[in-house]
Amino acid sequence: MSQRVCKMRRGWLKAGAAFALTGLRGWPALAAVDQKKNGVRELAFYNQHTGESLKASYWADGNYLPDALTEINHILRDHRTNDVLPMGLPLLDLLYTLHGVLATPRPFQIISGYRSPQTNAFLAAHSDGVAKGSLHMQGKAIDLYVEGVPLDQLCRAAMDLHAGGVGYYPSSNFVHVDIGRVRAW
Repeated sequence: MSQRVCKMRRGWLKAGAAFALTGLRGWPALAAVDQKKNGVRELAFYNQHTGESLKASYWADGNYLPDALTEINHILRDHRTNDVLPMGLPLLDLLYTLHGVLATPRPFQIISGYRSPQTNAFLAAHSDGVAKGSLHMQGKAIDLYVEGVPLDQLCRAAMDLHAGGVGYYPSSNFVHVDIGRVRAW
């Protein structure tokens, strides 16, 4: 993907993330998450398919909050089958970090969170852009956008985190973010 496609002036983020990554192992996205033991992490979603909204504090004072995680898993469920799978905690932390970088109060607009194997097989059979082994089936991927944030800015912000895969789909108006290996398309 060309640099022109995803423009954003966030050089300070790159430098800060690179510095933070030097001392951390594991999920790179966690390097940009506030590592303090005290505080709250909150996410807000609007599911485009179900019309449901959620604003939830999913982490507080060093602990993930089970009730909030249940609510998040529900709103990110496969809307075609209503199947729910726990979403990866590193994915939630990546979204928290991404939202902070974007510096917007608006929620993530969800196109696709968890996908059941049946839904993924159906979509893969009817579209060229759906991987047969999609990370959506493992709760490790999400397709989204944020109202008021240019899609190329969202894409660049996600890529700058170097925390997984980022797919740019301007004709469908969403960005794919996952916690797989770092790559972009």
